[in-house]
Amino acid sequence: MFETMPEAPPLLLAAFSLGLVLLVLLCLRRRRWGLGKLLICWNELVLQPLYNLFMGDTKEQRILRHVLQHAVAGDPQSVLEAIDTYCSQKEWAMNVGDKKGQILDAVVQEQRPSVLLELGAYCGYSAVRMARLLEPGARLLTIELNPDYAAITQQMLDFAGLQDRVTIVVGASQDVIPQLKKKYDVDTLDMVFLDHWKDRYLPDTRLLEECGLLRKGTVLLADNVICPGTPEFLAYVRGNRHFECTHFPSYLEYSKAIDGLEKAVYLGPGTPTQP
Repeated sequence: MFETMPEAPPLLLAAFSLGLVLLVLLCLRRRRWGLGKLLICWNELVLQPLYNLFMGDTKEQRILRHVLQHAVAGDPQSVLEAIDTYCSQKEWAMNVGDKKGQILDAVVQEQRPSVLLELGAYCGYSAVRMARLLEPGARLLTIELNPDYAAITQQMLDFAGLQDRVTIVVGASQDVIPQLKKKYDVDTLDMVFLDHWKDRYLPDTRLLEECGLLRKGTVLLADNVICPGTPEFLAYVRGNRHFECTHFPSYLEYSKAIDGLEKAVYLGPGTPTQP
């Protein structure tokens, strides 16, 4: 159960009612939407704006505050557990979450990357999750478009004691990726975790290829390929002879809605086969 809010003034109740009506209308227009998309829409478009207005801060700031109050400094696992507790009991958030996080852990441990790229940091949950598993000398670069999210991520990493393993780059992925070789001293990437805007999965995968950042054996791991879904990306990697794909069925973070991760191993350079 999410945390019960104090009694709201009439203006907030009116806004809540309007949001509910708009959500119902949206559902009627999009009858194929499943539980997961409805959950995302309800939390991001209705509950979060109301909470932000009523509390006078943002959900991301509230998550960070909960971590600082309940986790142990220098203990990454306690940071993850604090975030999972908050997001499962109080406010839903778009982290990879505990269930899919176990899949992410397994892929990182299997791949043992020296250079790992994350697209989309949000509050730093997955950055903490991956960085805690990196071997000495390995590094994680995470690209985040939103400077406020990047600042939260930096504070999460500092508190977890992982700041020396991670470089946060603020900017659009399509602008930063072409700079990785010269500006960030990246030859090729061992692993890429895609968890940013879903309509950027495919163009950024192609951009990584074009920039020569993928080598034989580079692993792409994409979150939310079922909910909210990335059909163009899935069609591309599954229909491309230069990728070998594995699907990991799971659930949307902190819910029972169906979701999954897609692992695409790059088999080598060449002209990609179009789906």
